[in-house]
Amino acid sequence: MRHRNAGKIHDHLWYLGREESGVYLLEGNASSLIISGGMSYLAQTVEAQLNAFGIDETRIGKLLILHTHFDHVGLVPFFRHRCQRLEIIASEKGWKILQMPKAIDTINTFSRMVAERMGMKYCLAGQDLEWHNNLSGITVSEGDMIDLGGITLRIIETPGHSSCSISAYCPEIQALFPSDGGGIPYADRIVASGNSNYTHYQNSLKKLQSLDVKILCADHYGYVTGTDAVNYITGSIAEAADMRSQIETIYFRTNSMEETVKEIIEGIYSNYPDFLLPPEIYTGVCRQMVRHIVGAMANQN
Repeated sequence: MRHRNAGKIHDHLWYLGREESGVYLLEGNASSLIISGGMSYLAQTVEAQLNAFGIDETRIGKLLILHTHFDHVGLVPFFRHRCQRLEIIASEKGWKILQMPKAIDTINTFSRMVAERMGMKYCLAGQDLEWHNNLSGITVSEGDMIDLGGITLRIIETPGHSSCSISAYCPEIQALFPSDGGGIPYADRIVASGNSNYTHYQNSLKKLQSLDVKILCADHYGYVTGTDAVNYITGSIAEAADMRSQIETIYFRTNSMEETVKEIIEGIYSNYPDFLLPPEIYTGVCRQMVRHIVGAMANQN
């Protein structure tokens, strides 16, 4: 079953935010952890939810960045202001990206663009939600464990959606946090998201397939439970293969990367006009996917 409303998922787990973007609060016996960083315009919404749900913010000691795209780090400044001793955790590549001025500018620019698209630009007014490249924190890699006291998270490196993508798995409640590296549960489908390196993305999905999952915690469009959660990664693998086949077929017919991108974009926005990302952003994402797949096709010949 797919769920898109904020609230308590499990005794140790909350979903905070809105349907199109959110973060997770994982509570252990010793401390709590924010997983992912969401969109910056969610700040007012999340603040209200923290208060309404009676969440003890003094227990929030860590925030885990699963990858550094703008729509997954927007609330990091918000939580830093509210939780003074907050430790920020990311992959080594993630930290390198977050020191780059160009990356910081992209985060701030795209955050404003999407806030405007969603009619939420007013939520940015009067708040210091801008990113700066002076942030530092803890680096994690494959197999590292985060212990919250009776509740743990295992880090899994899952590049492909981005070069810095990691996933996290909580064995005690069988919850998987793959971010966009697990595909996006939009409407009635799973949208493939091998933005950076499509082959690595598909390999990372196969890596996640062996996990026992009862709760699939996506960063966009909520979380998934029950049989749908059990079968989610298998379904995402199938969707990724189908998208790759579509791109290859269109390119064979057109012999043009730009025509291939155009057809893929037109198909997505004709079927899903309210998809979160503006076309001008997602066109760049699609161009990266097409470029990689076409390059892989050329290497096979």
